[in-house]
Amino acid sequence: MRDGRIVPSDRLGASRASRNGTRVGTGRRLAIVAIASLGMACSAGRDTPAIPGVGAIDALGFPQLKEFTAHRVSSNNADSTSNDDSKRPIPGETTVLADLKGPGVVTHIWLTVAGNEYAWPRLLRLRVYYDDSPIPSVDAPVGDFFGVGHGLERPLNSVVIRNSSSGRSRNSYWPMPYRKSIRITITNEGKRRLYNLYYHVDYQTYKSLPENTGYFHALYRQALPAKGGDWYDFLRVKGEGFYVGTVLNAVQVAAGWFGEGDDLFYVDGSPKPVIEGTGTEDYANDAWSFRIGDGPYTGVTVADGTETGARMTAYRWHLLDPIPFTRQLRASIEHGGWTFNEDGSARSAFEERPDLFSSVAFWYQKGIAGDQPEPPYGVARLPHGNARQIEVERLIGETKALGGQTEVQKEVFWGKDLLFFSARGPGSRLDVPLEVEADGRYELLAQVAQAPDYGIYRVLIDGRVPSASGQLEHEPGANVGSQGAMDGYFNEVFVGEDRVIAWPTLTKGRHLVSFICIGKNPQSSGYNLGLDGLVLSRVAGSAGVVTQDSASAANPADAMRRVLLRGSTARQTDSVVAGLTSANPEVREAAAWVATQLGAATPALVPALTAALADSDPVVRGLAAIAMGAVGKLDAAAGDSLLAHLVDPDENVRMVVANAIAAHPDVAKRGLTQLIAAAKVPGEHRHVLRSVATALGSIGADARIALPVLRELAAVPLIRWQAQAAIRNIEK
Repeated sequence: MRDGRIVPSDRLGASRASRNGTRVGTGRRLAIVAIASLGMACSAGRDTPAIPGVGAIDALGFPQLKEFTAHRVSSNNADSTSNDDSKRPIPGETTVLADLKGPGVVTHIWLTVAGNEYAWPRLLRLRVYYDDSPIPSVDAPVGDFFGVGHGLERPLNSVVIRNSSSGRSRNSYWPMPYRKSIRITITNEGKRRLYNLYYHVDYQTYKSLPENTGYFHALYRQALPAKGGDWYDFLRVKGEGFYVGTVLNAVQVAAGWFGEGDDLFYVDGSPKPVIEGTGTEDYANDAWSFRIGDGPYTGVTVADGTETGARMTAYRWHLLDPIPFTRQLRASIEHGGWTFNEDGSARSAFEERPDLFSSVAFWYQKGIAGDQPEPPYGVARLPHGNARQIEVERLIGETKALGGQTEVQKEVFWGKDLLFFSARGPGSRLDVPLEVEADGRYELLAQVAQAPDYGIYRVLIDGRVPSASGQLEHEPGANVGSQGAMDGYFNEVFVGEDRVIAWPTLTKGRHLVSFICIGKNPQSSGYNLGLDGLVLSRVAGSAGVVTQDSASAANPADAMRRVLLRGSTARQTDSVVAGLTSANPEVREAAAWVATQLGAATPALVPALTAALADSDPVVRGLAAIAMGAVGKLDAAAGDSLLAHLVDPDENVRMVVANAIAAHPDVAKRGLTQLIAAAKVPGEHRHVLRSVATALGSIGADARIALPVLRELAAVPLIRWQAQAAIRNIEK
C-alpha cells in the first residue's frame, strides 16, 4: 500500500529495482492471492516491499519469465532403485530436513509421518534457523504449526496450511526468506521411534533479497492451566515486523462455555489495545461457539463441545489484515467464560477460568527474534503435561470378550497393532483392565481404529456410565462432546482417532473399562471394534500435578540443551562430557542430544560417547551411537563398542548402531562376522535388518562371505532395496 492506494505487485517490483540498482524481477510471485500483503509492513506513505516468492497472480505478471531457480530437498533415497524414501528418527534424534545457502525463500514444506506414540504430532518439534543463528526463529510442535493442536491429526484447508488424507498429509505455504542460510529440523522428543518421516522442502534461490525483507517466525506457548490475573499471551516481542496468524488450543477443565475472552493487541507500548475483540470464537471469525470447519483465513479443526475435557483448536490468519509494529507487540487473549456453582446454577457469565491453553503465534520481523521463551521439552507439551500410554493388545490374555472373539492384528498401519474384537452384534462386550498407579483425577482416552466393518460402542468405567457434567450453559449447537457413543465406521481402515472417554476420579488399583456394542452405522458391514490403546493422564491443574509451561534454567536438562546457545566449542564439549555422567537420566539424554548437534566437535567426545553406549537408558545409548556415526574416524575401542551393541536389547539402539557402523567401513570390516550374525537374528525388525544390510554393503568386496545372507534378505519385500544395494556394492 502506498499513500492509501494498493500498489500492484509488479509496480512494487519495479520500485525496488530502481531503488536497489538490481532488477529483482516480478516473476517470483507465489500463486496465492491472499498473501500479497505479507511484505514488510510500514507506515503510511512508505513503500511496502513484498517478500520474494509472494504476491498475487495477475494477467501480465505471472506469465513473465522467472529470475529465480527452483529446487527441492526431500527424504528421497539416494538409491534410485529403492522405494525406502523415509527417515526413522529414534527418541531424541534430530532430522535435518533442509540445510540451504542463500539468498533464497522456502516456499513449501510437505511432510507425512507414521508414528505409534500417543500425541506424536505434539512430541515432534519443528525448528527453523536463519543465517547460522543458534536461536530458532520457528520453534513449535509439528501438529500445532500445521494448525491442529493436542497431538491430533485433523484435515485443514486454508491459504497457507493444508492438511489432507484425514490430516495425515501436512503442507505449509508460509514463505520463509533467508539471506545467508536456512536450516530446518524436526526432533523426535517422544519415547518411541517414528516408523516413517517423509518430507519435501521446496525453495527458490535469488541473487539478492530486498533490504526490507522480514523473516518468518512461529513460536509455541502454553499455560497448563491459564494463570489468574492476566491475559494469555500468544506473543510478546520486541523489534519491527507484523503479526500474521494464530493457532489457539484449549482444553476445558470445567463444563460451560469457556470462550468469552476477547483478543487484545497492544502495539508499540500502547497502554490500551489498539485491536480488541468481542469473544474467543469471534476472533476466529466464527459465532455462537465453535464448530468444525475450515476456510482460507480462519477455521476450527477441533471442537469437542463445552463439557469438561472438551478440546478446541482454531486458527486465524492475518493475511489480509496484518498487524504491524515498529518497536514491540503484545498479542493476547482473555481466558474468561461461564462459571457455575456446585448446584449447577450459573455464577457468572464472564469470569476467569483455569482452562488449559496453548498456541502458536506467527509473525514476520526484521532479523531474528532473540527474546522469546523456549517451549518446554517433549511430554511437558502433552495436553496435560503427562500421559501413560497403555498398549491394550498386550493385555489380550487379561481381557474378557462376550459375544465375540479377540485377536491381535499386527501393524495394521505402520507400527500400530490393534486389539481386534470381532463382535456378533448389539450387546457384544469387551472388558479391558486398567491399572491406576495413584489416587487422583484423570483423563481417560481411547485410541480407536475405524474401518468399513466397525460398529458403534459406548464405554463404561467399572460398570458405570462416565458421569457427564450436565447441560450447563452452552452456545447453540456447541454441546456435542457427550455423544455417549463412538462410531467406528469409516470408508477405509484408519488408526488414529483419540477419543476422550471421561475425566474420572480414580483410586489406586485395578479398574475395568468396558466397550459395549449398541449398533452400527447403516453403511457399516459389521459390528467390530479395534483398539490401539488407552491413555491415562493426570488432569493438569488438579492436586499434585505439576506442569511446565516453558523451558527453564532451573531444569538441569533444559540447561544442558542450552549449551548450544552459549560458550566456546571447548566449553560445550566439557559440558557434554559432564552431562553424560549425570545421575539424572534426563540430563544424560540432553547431553547425548547436544553431542549429535556439535558436528566437528564430536571427535573430542568419542571417549565419553563410547562410555555412554553402556548407559542404562536406551535413549542415551542410541544418541551416543548417532553422534559416533558422524565422527570422521573411530579408534579400535570405540569401534568395538559399537559392534558389541549390535545385540543391544533395544531395537532402536541396534538400528542406529548398525547405521554408525555403516558410516565407518573399517569398523564394519572388522565386525563382518558380527554383522552376518545380526542379519540372521530370527524375528529381527526390518528397520534393523535394513541398517545391517547397509553396513555389510559398506565393506565392499571383502564382504563376499555375506552374500548368502544378503540374498535371503533380498527375498523379503521391505528389506529388498537395502539388501540388493549391498549386494551390488560387494560384487562390483
